[in-house]
Amino acid sequence: MIKASYHKHILEFKRPSGTSRGVLKTKETWFLVLQEGAKKGIGECGILRTLSIDDRPDYEEKLKWTCEHIHLGVEALWEALKEFPSIQFGVEMAFKSLENENPYELFPSLFTSGKAAIPINGLIWMGDKAFMKSQIEDKLKEGFDCIKMKIGAIDFETELELLSFIRSQFSKDTIELRVDANGAFSPDTALTKLAALAQYDLHSIEQPIKQGQLDEMADLCKETPFPIALDEELIGVFDVTEKQKLLQTIRPQYIILKPSLIGGFKGTKEWIDIATSMNIGWWITSALESNIGLNAIAQFTYTLQSDMLQGLGTGSLYTNNYESPLEVKKGQLWYDPSRVWEVPLMN
Repeated sequence: MIKASYHKHILEFKRPSGTSRGVLKTKETWFLVLQEGAKKGIGECGILRTLSIDDRPDYEEKLKWTCEHIHLGVEALWEALKEFPSIQFGVEMAFKSLENENPYELFPSLFTSGKAAIPINGLIWMGDKAFMKSQIEDKLKEGFDCIKMKIGAIDFETELELLSFIRSQFSKDTIELRVDANGAFSPDTALTKLAALAQYDLHSIEQPIKQGQLDEMADLCKETPFPIALDEELIGVFDVTEKQKLLQTIRPQYIILKPSLIGGFKGTKEWIDIATSMNIGWWITSALESNIGLNAIAQFTYTLQSDMLQGLGTGSLYTNNYESPLEVKKGQLWYDPSRVWEVPLMN
């Protein structure tokens, strides 16, 4: 018989991290631990307050309900938890962890054996110009050949200067540049801003305007001088038919998949299948999970064998993350099987 329990953990940022929704100093996460005899499995329910659709007052109550109904199994629980995508993901992860001999090796592959890596982008957090410039220089020194810069919180002209600084040193053939606006532009000015950004040979922009403005976003995707990727737009769309309708209406060039926000492995695969049928590109991004969630997302991502650079490099942000075999080297995420996991909940 499987027993389940849940545990809250507050992750502390090494330094406050800026987004267009404000500065993050801590990140709340929840762990679901399953036990069957001597075996244990762990899943992470990575809620992002103010962004996750399941940021609701009854979140902990739903975690308690999940533990009490763990006997229903992963498929039935996934259906029952449709409105709680981060718990769907935690449940999938925990069952996958429990069924494997090594609870941290969910998808055995060349990645988990340390023989292959996942190319990722280097993330530049918002802040003042000097801070953002120093991050850019650090990422370039660390060997990243794809940089993703969050924009929309400081003066737009200053952001253009930072992009100009990167391009003055590296062409698009050397460094791929992505920007993430987190919905910061207004529909009235978005196209003008996209035209200004286009001169820096950008790969793509994530979510230029706030989600929910389907017609405006569809127009932007039709007229944009460089590719648009939907991100927040996918949050809260649960039904397969609704997913199809959304992509058919907007016709973006790319979608970005955050398993914690869109229903885990199954939810992510649904989006991929629909996008692929419409020739829409995609890549996977972590959503500030601890190394437990990041590990599951990375292993899952590797199995999909995408040739896109992924957004999986957030494990080093926290002072109190769990020690894991994950490490970033020269713009790639590696798994070193000789390194030991240190997760007190699993002891």
